[in-house]
Amino acid sequence: MANDDLSIPQKILDEVSKTVVGKADTKELLLVALLSGGHLLIEGLPGTAKTTLARVFAQTIGGKFKRIQFTPDMLPSDITGFYMYSQDGSSRFIPGPIFTNLLLGDELNRATPRTQAALLEAMQESQVTVEGITHLLPVPSMVIASQLPYGGAGTYPLTTVQSDRFLLRAWSDLPSEEEEKEIIQNIDNIEERVVEPVTEPQQISQIRQTVKNIHLSEKVMDYIISLVRHVRNNPDILGVPSPRAGIALYKSSRALALLQQRDYVIPDDVKKLFHPALAHRVTVKPEAEMEGITPQDIIEKALEEVPVPK
Repeated sequence: MANDDLSIPQKILDEVSKTVVGKADTKELLLVALLSGGHLLIEGLPGTAKTTLARVFAQTIGGKFKRIQFTPDMLPSDITGFYMYSQDGSSRFIPGPIFTNLLLGDELNRATPRTQAALLEAMQESQVTVEGITHLLPVPSMVIASQLPYGGAGTYPLTTVQSDRFLLRAWSDLPSEEEEKEIIQNIDNIEERVVEPVTEPQQISQIRQTVKNIHLSEKVMDYIISLVRHVRNNPDILGVPSPRAGIALYKSSRALALLQQRDYVIPDDVKKLFHPALAHRVTVKPEAEMEGITPQDIIEKALEEVPVPK
């Protein structure tokens, strides 16, 4: 691995940490998703720095950055763009905010399912189709979406199909007592600080190619499949994780190995990413939920019962 492949992620982390206190796990997941070529869903209570973290992270990367504040009255064309027609019959495409290197979708689950669906093609295919014409997105492109916890006032739960498009899901918790004190004492500097880009999209694309060369052995591959199938066979889940769950573990574990300065994946990489890769893909049956069973319980059971390869 080239030194730049390791130093650029560290520079991003250092620059983000100058503004965002704590949240080490979420910062790492942002890097993993970025280097894997995937998208990240950040869930948490209001005021837990979801938007701030995503915005600062985006600004450190350089390139084009746009933000959408999702609302119930938003239309799909507000995301993808539309054709403007002139009186002479000609038309020109007005691109929406999705045409950017990094899109921050704030409070995604405040939008209606129809509007949420407008992101599907863009997230999966890196393109959008408007009036039958396909438009490619910039390279690289990434969506960071924040959402309020399920069941909050004025929210529309993401469909299984929509959730499945996110490589990983992070939880944004309240700060610890020490972190909260640091935030309050330094709030003036934090709010006034100008975030500096430390890389550019072309460099990110190069590192993504390096991630694809990280070795993942057949034993680790079998471990990934066994974990996902264990969850899939649990009688308490409603619906089953699709193959995208295993793909997410495969891609993200290679990126995590690079961040750990290794050119090969170990089982601990998979174990560390199992919750973020499965949490948004597991729904518990109502009767099991009444008994206090959570998706976290099902995921943890798989980690405990599936043998770890030597």
